[in-house]
Amino acid sequence: MVKSKRKNNRKRGQKQGKNGSQGKARKIGASTRHGYTDEYLSPYGGLLPLVKLWDALKFEKLFKEAYSEPGRQTEYGSLFFIKGLLVLLFIGFCRVNHFVYLDSDPLLLGILGVERLPVVSTFWRYVQSLGQNQGLSLLRMNAALRERAWKSLNRTYERIHVDIDTTVETVYGTIQGAKKGHNTQHRGKKGLRPVLAFIAETKEYLAGNFRRGETISGQEVARFILSFKKLIPGCVRRVIIRADAEFYSWTAVNACLRRGYDFIISVKRTHPPFDPMGWYSVGRDKTIQYNESLFQPIGWEKDCRFVAQRIPKEAKATSSGLVQCELFEDDRYKYRIFVTSFAIQAHRVVRRYDGRAGAENLIGEAKREGLAAIPTKKFQSNKAYFQIVMLSYNLWRYMVGFAHQQDQEQKNQNTIHVSRLKLLFLAAKIVSGGNRVRILYSNHLSGKDRLDQLITNLDTVRKTPGILNSPLSWDYHCQPPMQNIFCMKKAA
Repeated sequence: MVKSKRKNNRKRGQKQGKNGSQGKARKIGASTRHGYTDEYLSPYGGLLPLVKLWDALKFEKLFKEAYSEPGRQTEYGSLFFIKGLLVLLFIGFCRVNHFVYLDSDPLLLGILGVERLPVVSTFWRYVQSLGQNQGLSLLRMNAALRERAWKSLNRTYERIHVDIDTTVETVYGTIQGAKKGHNTQHRGKKGLRPVLAFIAETKEYLAGNFRRGETISGQEVARFILSFKKLIPGCVRRVIIRADAEFYSWTAVNACLRRGYDFIISVKRTHPPFDPMGWYSVGRDKTIQYNESLFQPIGWEKDCRFVAQRIPKEAKATSSGLVQCELFEDDRYKYRIFVTSFAIQAHRVVRRYDGRAGAENLIGEAKREGLAAIPTKKFQSNKAYFQIVMLSYNLWRYMVGFAHQQDQEQKNQNTIHVSRLKLLFLAAKIVSGGNRVRILYSNHLSGKDRLDQLITNLDTVRKTPGILNSPLSWDYHCQPPMQNIFCMKKAA
């Protein structure tokens, strides 16, 4: 019998997309029994990378050097309470009373080094003992951690955009500093009005202040801008301030000029004269026009450049169906006016200012992370807690940065809420034996590669903290030999 090679020797194709490691499906129904185990289990396995992040950034050493101890002496120490509050906020609980849901978690107890958490009122009393000095020291710590994180992540931004904005926190009851002010959501109710500044490139918190519920003054804006100098990393050579009309004043502009910052600030209650023949349009929409002018408002020490964008208003129809015409030409347009230090074309200035829209999302995210929770009635204590919340916010930014270190310039970064689902809520098993403690994760974990990459990046910084500061910027995929050579040189 003659056999055809093409017909009988053909290899059989393998089935695609099937994972042989998975066995039969484990059916779970209403009659499924339950039980308990003596093993230590935790739903917050992502806290291990947080501990490694603290060690990589030398958090404890920096805390002992920079933190200003409150007047109240505690048995556990300030580091214990600050770490506990940071872990609480990192997990997603924004109120001190939420410690009742974590008092038996073995991973949290192992991080804090205690067999049992103290009662919640102990944390509450510590928060009430905090004041303005503790808040300022935490802000300085945040700046030092930013410097170390940028060096470890090989971030060398020579130019950054700083977006400034305020938000309103409606309060109920007797809270120090709460006043009736501009509150669009709850008109007539008391509130607080903190101010925040974010770095647009990294979406991290730069500076902020927990304020009373009143409109911010020009002098306060100037002091706020002048405080940025000691908080910005040393690699930055150019700072661009973007702010809305609430921050418009000569004192704010003068503060930017004193520091050498570029600025784009929205204008209110000022009408610079624009040349009627100077309006021009860019792009397909010819109805949107731009113009510029040099103008010195009353009370200002020098003239500044103002740019404008005008957009036609929709014609209003009367009850009879006729279109009503405006008497004056300016009434037919909606104007957006900005004062700026840039010498580029007016439409480019407006386009650069529009990038500030992301600050609203960052403020909303910070409020969900705990900024909206007012723990005490004391204003100074709330001021310090404000800095603790924003420190936890930045720790999440650094965690995401180390998890995606290969793609530092990614434009679509996950929110902290999504990152928490990916990097924190990981089932973990704590095993101890031979004087060693290990944390085990499921072998079927969907984000196993991402978790391994995150821990590897953090361990690399922990073991060789100067490796990412070197002129030899290396990549994990294509340059492992360079890593080994450089590490050998460092060891020598």
